Amino acid sequence: MAKILLKWLAPKLLNYAMQKTEERFGQQFGQFYEGSPQQTKEGKTSVHKSRNPKSNPSKKVGEYIDFEEIE
Repeated sequence: MAKILLKWLAPKLLNYAMQKTEERFGQQFGQFYEGSPQQTKEGKTSVHKSRNPKSNPSKKVGEYIDFEEIE
């Protein structure tokens, strides 16, 4: 009798525990993003580019040295 009850009750208990865990994670995830300054609508794509002032391709970095093998 106990085995039959366990086979019937165990999946329901596991399902209940999974739902409660999912709710807790959802609440924590929602709290994390509620405080964020930028909220975009679902499906909207935004690209933010930042300039790096240190990378200037026209600036000379160093001197080119040509090495020759001596025998």
